[in-house]
Amino acid sequence: MIDAETGVEPGPSHKGEPRLTVVSGPSGVGKSSVLNELRVQAPEIYFSVSATTRPPRPGEIDGVHYHFIDVAEFERMVAAGEMLEHARYAGNLYGTPRKPVEDALAAGRAAVLEIELQGARQVRRAMPGAQLVMLLPPSWEVLVDRLTGRGTEDPEVVRRRLETAREELAAESEFDATVVNADVQSATRELIRLVVGRAG
Repeated sequence: MIDAETGVEPGPSHKGEPRLTVVSGPSGVGKSSVLNELRVQAPEIYFSVSATTRPPRPGEIDGVHYHFIDVAEFERMVAAGEMLEHARYAGNLYGTPRKPVEDALAAGRAAVLEIELQGARQVRRAMPGAQLVMLLPPSWEVLVDRLTGRGTEDPEVVRRRLETAREELAAESEFDATVVNADVQSATRELIRLVVGRAG
């Protein structure tokens, strides 16, 4: 499948050769639940840890939840090509360091990165051999139900989330594979098959 934006076709992974899998999908689709279960069922997978310039929150551990770095170091890494992708959110910088991912792959470990659509597109440009997987809801109606929740959120916030979700789902053709999250266990099994080539 050729990337619609860049025209780059992802390189095929040789049989048994580990590669980076980027997991993306709209808010409310259940990415965290599926990836938490993936950690339990496939502990051999390396999960990428993002870097950020925001200060740690209570209980967060450097190198576990994020790599906490200052703005100067972040900008140096971007300029040196040491980030697979990066973005600004809520006044802070976030990015995916390239070296830990490459080190994991060189050590024979499959790697997984959870990121939003724009970041996935950046990773595809930086590492054309990466596999892009979109996690999908069983239906649009199910996603709407999940995002609207108990009706306690501001309607404008819900409207923006649904608008963003529609844009993200419209980019499905840019991804190499899709996994429908009808239930966490079956979605996790399918993701394991895609990431490491074995049944979950």
